[in-house]
Amino acid sequence: MAFSKEQAQRYARHFVLKEIGVAGQERLLQSRVLVIGAGALGSGALMYLAAAGIGVIGICDGDRVELSNLSRQIIHRQSDIGALKTESAKRALVGLNSDITIQLISERVTPDNIEAVISPYDFILDCTDRFETKFLINDACVLMEKPYSHAGAVRFEGQAMTYVPGRGGCLRCVLGGVPENAASCAEAGVLGAIPGILGCIQATEAIKYLLGTGELLTGRVLHIDGLTMRTQVINTGAADENCPVCGKERTSFSLLQHRGEYEPKGCGSQGSDLHL
Repeated sequence: MAFSKEQAQRYARHFVLKEIGVAGQERLLQSRVLVIGAGALGSGALMYLAAAGIGVIGICDGDRVELSNLSRQIIHRQSDIGALKTESAKRALVGLNSDITIQLISERVTPDNIEAVISPYDFILDCTDRFETKFLINDACVLMEKPYSHAGAVRFEGQAMTYVPGRGGCLRCVLGGVPENAASCAEAGVLGAIPGILGCIQATEAIKYLLGTGELLTGRVLHIDGLTMRTQVINTGAADENCPVCGKERTSFSLLQHRGEYEPKGCGSQGSDLHL
């Protein structure tokens, strides 16, 4: 494709990277990425995906902007309070990069709609804040062989991992199932910059996957402690052959049969439960 003068200026820093270059930027502009959750994780992820020139960005979220969101969900503004998060996020992205197309899904994912929602996209970002929804996204992506990035943050810490079919285990391999007695968002609290960091990591993982460069967080969990600024990468290894989703019996797993497990019961605290 021929880049316009404006595009040549916009992506100039990408062109000089041997891992991207002109061909890589063309690939990004032809790619489709879905971000599920336009909140704290999604804010940073969406902004950097748009800035990088991902050609089609889907935003899936059924919530509206509230005042309590603004301490961490930096894609939204005070003037957006009461608006759909998808619409608010789109305004920010369109203002950042007119090259790209924004697709809105203004509803939460469920076992009934998730396959149709994620089907058109090359890479999925789980930027949600409920364990139940995270497992729904994991299970759907595994069954549909869609690569995706998981992240979670609570208090001053968080983690991220990436699933690519055939390259390491999924979220169920790590956790088994939805953890019990997870603290609510209101009870645990979170420093807004922490999910911001994790969302940027998710955007980086998506871009690396689309470019076919670098080393992804497959078979590994990256943990960050913002209070000490210590990071740790924990090897989780290959897929568990007994995992009901990505193991040997995966063909018998049904999203609809597990509907009750995916029903949101409140905001999940994703931090401490992945400390291996």
